[in-house]
Amino acid sequence: MRIVFFGTADIAVPSLAALHEDHGVVAVVTQPDRPRGRSKKPEAPAVKKWALEHGLEVVQPMKLNDGSFEAWLREKNPGLCALAAYGRLLKQPILDVPARGWLNMHPSLLPRWRGPSPVQTALLAGDEVTGVTIMRITLEMDAGDIVLQENLSIGRCETAGELSVRAAELGGRLMSQAVSQMKEGTLRERPQDSSLVTFSRMFEKSDGLIRWTEKASTIHHQVRACNPWPVAQCMFKERVLRILRTNYSDDPVEGEAGTVIRSDKGGLHIATGEGLLIVTKLQWAGKKALAVDAFLRGTPIKTGDRFEEIG
Repeated sequence: MRIVFFGTADIAVPSLAALHEDHGVVAVVTQPDRPRGRSKKPEAPAVKKWALEHGLEVVQPMKLNDGSFEAWLREKNPGLCALAAYGRLLKQPILDVPARGWLNMHPSLLPRWRGPSPVQTALLAGDEVTGVTIMRITLEMDAGDIVLQENLSIGRCETAGELSVRAAELGGRLMSQAVSQMKEGTLRERPQDSSLVTFSRMFEKSDGLIRWTEKASTIHHQVRACNPWPVAQCMFKERVLRILRTNYSDDPVEGEAGTVIRSDKGGLHIATGEGLLIVTKLQWAGKKALAVDAFLRGTPIKTGDRFEEIG
């Protein structure tokens, strides 16, 4: 069966790798190179880099729906198209091309957290379990039938970056398994329960702004969800400070929100609107990320110091 793979971000690479190793991929479709970093030089997507390293044909269409890309895809004559973190919506004429339809790797337990940021949103919500779903693609976003699904437990202090890596690896295994079942004629599909649908939205830079009057658990989940982007941030001594790793306690604490209750190599214990946030890794903007004991050697922080909000 001829497979054309659609994907862009890092989380898509294990799905491409597993499909190519186990079933063979004839071509890869990814988004155009985008400016990155301070230099703003165009950088190839992670999927493109992997595909070129493994000798696969890569196309990066600027337009999907002007007819020319559809014609290219029909020339490839795919039996199946597989997709993971491609980042663009596909219209029906393109969805109709492969004889055996489309499979998509979505890093959540659908119908929970449809949309563009399921990993981050699961963390922000404080979910203890998420997972990966292999699903059919339809015009309605993330609404297709479920093909395969497997749970992932979420660590108490796990970040979006770490969880994405685990979800990506699981997604690759499940995607290859789904194609194997399709070839064997054992693939089973079931509709999503529409009464259980929840949605994620695209994260923005402002989602990283810490509000110390929130509960400690809420800020902790925000820190995890915003690592590696947009990174949770606050002000300290009139400078922007990035908070990278935390834990928390729900025990009652006396002190105004944002006030340092204790400062030692085990963490900065900061009062919040409810409970105590324990900061264990942080970073001055533009500087190296440091564990709290190393940070304190260069920036003394004492009981009673205040962390402020940005804006």
